[in-house]
Amino acid sequence: MKTSKNSSKPRTIVNANSDTADEALFEETAGAQDIVAESQEMRPPKNVFTAVIKAMRPRQWIKNVLVLMAPVSAGAAVITDPEVLLQTFYAFVAFCLASSSIYFINDARDVEADRAHPTKRFRPIASGVLPIWLAYVMGVLLMVTAIGFAWGLSGHALAIVIAVYIVLQLGYCFGLKHQLVLDIVLVSSGFLLRAIAGGVAADVPLSQWFLLVMAFGSLFMASGKRYAEKILAEREGREIRAVLNQYTGTYLRFVWTMSATALILSYCLWAFQQGQLVAGVPGGAKLWYEISMVPWTVAVMRYAVDVDRGDAGAPEDIALKDHVLQVIAVVWLVCIIFAVYVFGA
Repeated sequence: MKTSKNSSKPRTIVNANSDTADEALFEETAGAQDIVAESQEMRPPKNVFTAVIKAMRPRQWIKNVLVLMAPVSAGAAVITDPEVLLQTFYAFVAFCLASSSIYFINDARDVEADRAHPTKRFRPIASGVLPIWLAYVMGVLLMVTAIGFAWGLSGHALAIVIAVYIVLQLGYCFGLKHQLVLDIVLVSSGFLLRAIAGGVAADVPLSQWFLLVMAFGSLFMASGKRYAEKILAEREGREIRAVLNQYTGTYLRFVWTMSATALILSYCLWAFQQGQLVAGVPGGAKLWYEISMVPWTVAVMRYAVDVDRGDAGAPEDIALKDHVLQVIAVVWLVCIIFAVYVFGA
């Protein structure tokens, strides 16, 4: 009896089920060969102290700069206010503490899965350097510290946002990552909450269109990442995430198409709203808001090309590799600078 080529080909299982919701969007979707090659250069932490620092994932804190979105979009008078900058910094620190707490809990829960992964087996807990009990203690301690820090230095509003973020992230870690639709929504929610936290901490009014831009923007990237993972899993015959087996490519395409449409529409309505607010200001700020809609729309369409090809890995990787997208982003940024800081002031 002959064995077909497909049945004799071993199935490679290199999964990402142990990612947190934050990492599910910003971690690169790498091929199996790239993962194995990377594992040959990695080493576990040398001691408990370095293990604790590494488990906190300081490199992931860069995503917390999203707390600046609301103050930056409010104009020069707001972003140059020392009190606004201080409160925004508090929001940034609170999110660094909160996100790191989730990394400890997540890695402790998924230690066995990490030990079977070529690169994640070198993580502090999976490698055995950081005890599981200490990881749970650090996780709870950082959660309490994050909420207390936000409440004490900023107020109850920021503390509530931090608490909601922690609850949603824990839900993702404790099983919701395997639930259809909920996994994508929870991945997106973390970045929306960061934008809300910046506005709440700095006491900057949040436009409903601004919130919708942030919500559908993160949903667009999250669903695009899932679609890319789906294509890569089928291409290489391996399992990346268990939940991907429940999705179809057409459904994921529907989600990112819907979110792209809503993203463009929400941004245009935000631009029109901002234009009306500065309609009486001489210099053409209103016009620059309206012009900014063109590069924004083109940028979303360009990003969608990468999504459709299955190349939508980590958003920062796409931004660094797609030079045309970089040029479009610069044009959009120039429009916003003219609208908000040059003529809008």
